[in-house]
Amino acid sequence: MKKLLLFFAILFLAIGCGSRKGGLRSGDLIFVGLPVAYDAETGTMDAAISSATGEEGAVNLIHVAIAEVEGDSVWIIDATIAHGVDRHPLDTFLTDFTLRDGSYPEFIVKRVKGIDADAAVERAKSFCGRAYDLRFLPDNDDLYCTELVQMSYLDKSGKPVFESEPMNWLAADGTMPAYWEWLFGQLGMDVPQGLPGTNPQRMAQSGYLVEVPAQIARL
Repeated sequence: MKKLLLFFAILFLAIGCGSRKGGLRSGDLIFVGLPVAYDAETGTMDAAISSATGEEGAVNLIHVAIAEVEGDSVWIIDATIAHGVDRHPLDTFLTDFTLRDGSYPEFIVKRVKGIDADAAVERAKSFCGRAYDLRFLPDNDDLYCTELVQMSYLDKSGKPVFESEPMNWLAADGTMPAYWEWLFGQLGMDVPQGLPGTNPQRMAQSGYLVEVPAQIARL
């Protein structure tokens, strides 16, 4: 009887420890969402992405990152202006995306179905050290956040599970956010409206993804 009670006690502790990560697994995607009412007049890339990809009545997804769970540690692999393509602790990721008022944005965790998650994570890590793609163009060595995910998550035939589609940089009212005109003007190019690419809002709607109830900010 004592052995049976000890077994259930150990099992309970194991389940409890696992639940602290809210079910997060290596290869899960963490989408960063801004409230619909978030101030878009900040002159930042996040606000411009929110304006271009947001949908009325929905959270505006402005970034996506890849989780790697290693023992009791959670690492993040993503592409940002601050770090380029990089692998860093979860705390760094949370600090990077803390809002101006000190709160966190909404974090939505989704799992990719039908792929080798460990292989995807290793593939993502192989891109670390590359620069962030400020031009958002296909077929160069630099990568932006969803482009990193697209190149890392391949099906059994080696093709990306997330397809490219014409990129939209316009706000919901059909106007071009001033930030994009400024940014691409600084790069000496036109806004690449309509060129193939990916964005967090559309990627999150993929049939390959299923949402999981992980509480990122409380891990």
